[in-house]
Amino acid sequence: MGNSFDINNLVRENVKTMKPYSSARDEFEDFDTADMIFLDANENPFENGVNRYPDPLQMSVKEVLAKQRNVKTNQILLGNGSDEVLDLLFRAFCEPKTDNVITLPPTYGMYGVLANINAVENKEILLSEDFQPQIEKIMEAVDEKTKIIFLCSPNNPTGNSFSDESVAYLLQNFKGLVVIDEAYIDFSKKDSWINELDEYPNLVITQTLSKAYGLAGIRLGICYASAEVISVLNKIKPPYNVNELTQKRALDRLDKPEKIKSEIESIITQRSVLLKVLLDVDFVEKIYPTEANFILVKVDNANKRYAELIAKGIVIRNRTTQPLCNNCLRFTVGTEQENMKLIEVLKQL
Repeated sequence: MGNSFDINNLVRENVKTMKPYSSARDEFEDFDTADMIFLDANENPFENGVNRYPDPLQMSVKEVLAKQRNVKTNQILLGNGSDEVLDLLFRAFCEPKTDNVITLPPTYGMYGVLANINAVENKEILLSEDFQPQIEKIMEAVDEKTKIIFLCSPNNPTGNSFSDESVAYLLQNFKGLVVIDEAYIDFSKKDSWINELDEYPNLVITQTLSKAYGLAGIRLGICYASAEVISVLNKIKPPYNVNELTQKRALDRLDKPEKIKSEIESIITQRSVLLKVLLDVDFVEKIYPTEANFILVKVDNANKRYAELIAKGIVIRNRTTQPLCNNCLRFTVGTEQENMKLIEVLKQL
């Protein structure tokens, strides 16, 4: 591997030298606790299912994910949504007012917001006209203060995946972290980059239970990376960042792989139904290829069509203000009934 990656060159000095907060549950980690009386964490002793602090390392959820994804538990960090995971990456590796990151608009808006919150410069390198990373321009923008490149693949709002060659090139030639946000990977035919974790020490993958797993309401984001990267993030994460109800609900859902699979298949089927119908809608000028659970389309007048759909009781996302997305609308794929209603309305307009 051409990339001489050393995590110590990336971690912020204050993070290297800090001592993490040690919670009561960190200090006593005995698994045979049935007969123990816990008087260590100032909890309310009256049992109601959630009067105790949750497992700070969420081991039972990680064990299931490790098995399903074929990784080790020490290569997983769980967060309060992917947004917390992304924020922890900034806080661990990017020195405020000094370092910079690279993002590729049009893309998920939180990378830029988190860069702002953490006082980290965000170098925006637009995607090409066909929504692929412009590798030469990205590499030109890299300097010794560039810590992270964020790739969302399949990308939101465009729906397409980035070419394997481009991603591999960045992993091999960029000395910082390459974060691949795979929120929509379950709707794609492409394999997750998770299979390459041991190949690239600078690879970080974020996934979520919000989309394909149908658990947006419980806020569970996942980070897969080398044990070294994960241990840095564990050092700075809030001690009880994933609550007990979220952990229970996640375990419950992860235990139903067949149901998840059938929902994903239904969404993919419905996606192709919608793609077909959109071809015949007069005001649709272009349909972009998609590997996600949504479709980006270019229309004659996005603001007008958005308002017309709202008037008919259908809320979509108007992305016309995003770079390269002039007059574009984004349709999430709904249930069969919802899509029938959408199709009916599109034909009336």
